[in-house]
Amino acid sequence: MLPEQLIDVPDVAALAAHEPAAITGGNLDRGEVTIIVDAAKIVSVCRYLKEQREYIRLATITALDHYPMEPRFEVVYHLHSLATNRILRIKCPLAESASIDSVTTVWRGANWYEREVFDLFGIVFNGHPNLTRILMPEGWQGHPLRKDFPTHGHKYSYQHE
Repeated sequence: MLPEQLIDVPDVAALAAHEPAAITGGNLDRGEVTIIVDAAKIVSVCRYLKEQREYIRLATITALDHYPMEPRFEVVYHLHSLATNRILRIKCPLAESASIDSVTTVWRGANWYEREVFDLFGIVFNGHPNLTRILMPEGWQGHPLRKDFPTHGHKYSYQHE
């Protein structure tokens, strides 16, 4: 359901008309637009925003860990329309055991962002062309930006082969 404060935001209203079930919440705070999107719809939402609403630049993808709450994670996308200089934040709540589809078919540049989120949080992106570690060594155990990761690392976090 489209929050009342977002009804007058043209891009959000257009998305809600195009795919009504995709938006599950959101807000407008200090001029910044955030929408909460059903994770199962992320690819179609991103494709629509890129192709129909001119959000051609994917600025970043990151994640939040809300441990011990559920859903544990939020995958966060920051989109930028160069034509209109608008910025849109998309958040997708995700359970710890869940995965989300890769948006590399929409923006090739999502490749490294998704690998970074996978490496540091352990979130799996379905259909990613090369979902491997990008920052931590290959033998590293665990995901260091998870809130339940020990602050001093595991005793044997790195397994050299």
